[in-house]
Amino acid sequence: MRILVVDDHEVVRQGLRSLLERQEGFEVVGEAGSVAEAVEAALHLNPDVVVMDVRLPDGSGVEACREIRAANPSTKVLMLTSYPDEEAVIDSIMAGASGYVLKQVRARELVDAIRRVGQGESLLDPTVTQKVLERIRAMGEQKAEAQGPALTPQEEKILALIAEGKTNREIAGELFLSEKTVKNYVSSILDKLGVARRAEAAAYYVRRYSRGGSAP
Repeated sequence: MRILVVDDHEVVRQGLRSLLERQEGFEVVGEAGSVAEAVEAALHLNPDVVVMDVRLPDGSGVEACREIRAANPSTKVLMLTSYPDEEAVIDSIMAGASGYVLKQVRARELVDAIRRVGQGESLLDPTVTQKVLERIRAMGEQKAEAQGPALTPQEEKILALIAEGKTNREIAGELFLSEKTVKNYVSSILDKLGVARRAEAAAYYVRRYSRGGSAP
């Protein structure tokens, strides 16, 4: 397994090289101390795994990860950092990193992590996994709340007309639908919004689009 070590501290790089070169099946093919050096080295050396420090003097290891993965998707990147920063974890995952471990990890655990990443597995340090999962869930909930219920385009139109105070008959005439069809649409809209009255649906519409959304 060909490995590129990226860290801005020479002592750390040498320590990692010494550890990894003692492992059967590992070969450290190069070192880098910055984003620019990491990207260039990865392109020329074509490593199987890049052990990447998150914080580098000329930028973020996340940026380097993104560029390396874009140029060669077969190269795996294992992010290595001193701090359990969930923001950096999420950014790393989005950039294509296969794993994220803390520098406090035991030597044998780091070796195992590199081996697993090289074999195509994805992993996170247990100390940051829970925080990341909680953050991703919160992001999902915020996105769902911002987007609102999944109304169809036709339901969006009918909701807008409800907010204008139009009756089912008036809505039917405007949209060329039967009154029964409109009634069914209204029932579906109320159910999706989790409200019981047309007035509550109208209030939802006003709240949503007064916050900057585009009305249908």
